[in-house]
Amino acid sequence: MGAPVPRTAEGGVDLSGLWVPEDARGSLFDESSIQPGALEVMAEAEASFYTTDPRFHCLPSGPSSYPAGGTVGGTRRILQRSDIIAILNPDMTYRQVFMDGRGLPEPLLPAWMGYSAGRWDGDALIVESNGYSDKTWLTREGLPHTDRLRITERYTRLDYGHMALEITYEDPGTFTRSVQATVDLVLRPDGAMLEVICNESETGQRHYSGEIRQAEEKVVEVRIEVLEQYVGTYQGVWGPNLVTAEVTLEDGQLFLTRTPRYSDTGGNSDSDTSLLIPQSEIAFDSSFGLGWVFNADDDGEITSVSEVHVSGAWPFERVD
Repeated sequence: MGAPVPRTAEGGVDLSGLWVPEDARGSLFDESSIQPGALEVMAEAEASFYTTDPRFHCLPSGPSSYPAGGTVGGTRRILQRSDIIAILNPDMTYRQVFMDGRGLPEPLLPAWMGYSAGRWDGDALIVESNGYSDKTWLTREGLPHTDRLRITERYTRLDYGHMALEITYEDPGTFTRSVQATVDLVLRPDGAMLEVICNESETGQRHYSGEIRQAEEKVVEVRIEVLEQYVGTYQGVWGPNLVTAEVTLEDGQLFLTRTPRYSDTGGNSDSDTSLLIPQSEIAFDSSFGLGWVFNADDDGEITSVSEVHVSGAWPFERVD
């Protein structure tokens, strides 16, 4: 993985391969640079358990896949030619990066994946994009954008197995200034990108319906001595990450801090904290869009907490 950067027959850097994100960070995730109206949209998305995410409605993710983790659409395959570069995504969408010297046109029609033109700056690939449909998000946390969005990406292959992606976002309707994200990409030379098929159904729509306030309306009373049993640290594996869940009790209510955040599937160390809303003595809802169920052994000792996804319950063992 630390071997020299591969090169094309013409001597340029070859970016081809299957790339998986390991970490994403930057001011894109800093709410202080987001316009108040966009913050309200994000709060509404959180309140409805992110049911408005385009991918939950079988729509393209668009630019939200750029900083996304490997298990939520961030994996990408790059196919490189001298005149065009193609970027393929697991949901069977694709991007065309034109390398023939053209600039960005004034967008005529909004596109899910935008319009992209690229050029080389030494060994770094610069991609400029515009023309995005405002129906997509910028992050899995529901950060919206307008049709004035313009994105500049800088791909720098560091060695055979590692690449740095620096992204700059400009959108006066969403941000108070330009913001950035840095994504660490790792090559999977023997990997294959599995396709993700979305199938709309009434069953699926019912499953994802509801809002946090509806969960709060169904809240049940749980005795404080029961809640105290759940306080502690739990760890387990979900996807590629070791997840730590820290449960605390404040003013008679349980809170859970998840590290990394549910949307960070690339190994980011950022955390999210949510109030746990009791639906029974052992089962709780959260603003992550996930359920949590505490498990006890035959002696009544709490041994684990299960993070409940549509794919099932993932147990995290108690470590403290």
